Formats: sequence, structure tokens, C-alpha cells
Amino acid sequence: MLSLLAVEAMAALGAAIAIAVVGGAGAIAMMIVIGKAIDGIARQPEADGKIRSAMILGLVFIETLLS
Repeated sequence: MLSLLAVEAMAALGAAIAIAVVGGAGAIAMMIVIGKAIDGIARQPEADGKIRSAMILGLVFIETLLS
């Protein structure tokens, strides 16, 4: 039978793994958003302002989810 300390340690380890996975997923999402924005600006330089503001809004939403 597991002691209370072992159960708490497993819960802490599970939480740490969950935080690491979510942080990694957020970083990957941000990389994708920035890459797509750069592609869009390269294809249509005249839409620079709209693409940039949409990118920043998307990055804010991703950051909000990670907080």
C-alpha cells in the first residue's frame, strides 16, 4: 500500500508533466502562428498591418490560455 507521501509525490509529478506538456504545446502554437503571419506578410506586403494585428491578438489568446 502506498503511503500518503508517495501519493502526494505522484500527484506533484503528474502536475509537473501536465504543465510541461501544456507549455510545450503553447510554444509550438506560437511558432505556427508567427510562421504563418510571416508567410502572409511575404505574400501580401500591403496587408502587413492587418496580419500583424491578427497575429498579436492570436498570441495574446494563446498566452491567456497558458496563464
